[in-house]
Amino acid sequence: MSMLIRLAARSAWNRRFTLGLILLAIALSTTLLLGIERIRHDVRESFSQSVSGTDLVVGARTSSVQLMLYAIFHIGGATNNIGWDSAQKLAHNPAVAWTIPLSLGDSHRGFPVLATNGDYFTHFHYGDKQPLLFASGQPFHDVFQTVLGADVAQQLHYKLGDKIILSHGSGDAHLTEHADKPFVVSGILAITGTPVDRTVHIGLDGMEAIHLDWEGGAPIKGLMIPSEMVKKFDLTPKTVTAVLVGLKNRASVFALQRAIADDK
Repeated sequence: MSMLIRLAARSAWNRRFTLGLILLAIALSTTLLLGIERIRHDVRESFSQSVSGTDLVVGARTSSVQLMLYAIFHIGGATNNIGWDSAQKLAHNPAVAWTIPLSLGDSHRGFPVLATNGDYFTHFHYGDKQPLLFASGQPFHDVFQTVLGADVAQQLHYKLGDKIILSHGSGDAHLTEHADKPFVVSGILAITGTPVDRTVHIGLDGMEAIHLDWEGGAPIKGLMIPSEMVKKFDLTPKTVTAVLVGLKNRASVFALQRAIADDK
């Protein structure tokens, strides 16, 4: 037995470089697997803290990760939108208790702009089903009113009644502003520790209003519709980025998923 051990040790020493590479590869693979599992755990934890009580997030066909990134964390953008008629059909499904339509794409000084409706402040929850609370003010009730997340208000030193101008697209530089249609701060949300804090919230009608005289992502030359005239137009959105869905019974989630997939 001792002879076999000495021979094995001598053989291993002669192949020490190859064995070293094998051990290094095993160590790196193990570290990578543990790292991926940790990232998956952190992502799930972050998602569960960012939104709770929502049974489905519905958007145009894309990967589930990309859908979560832009719909919940407001990172990146959707490759396509879903029609408003589809969003309404979903809202009237017998299995659905409530829906929150979301429309993204614009920004304000680096912060994402989220267009939605009053159901957002009623049904959106985070953490342990905590509702959104207002540090001051109230939800938007007019086309050109906005509700700011806590970080937006703090970092940009905004208060109730201030006017802000939104920019077309996302990012910080070289963006065209909707300067002719400013929004008035009607409310500031309490701190949530989620992406809500870094979001500028407006109504879906507000998002439509600032793009009435735009086409193909650019202002229409020679056309400018004053803010006081926008209510004369139909401000119903044509598309939305995503829809958050709450069900009457969570057991029906798979049936609704199949129905949505078949409908597309």
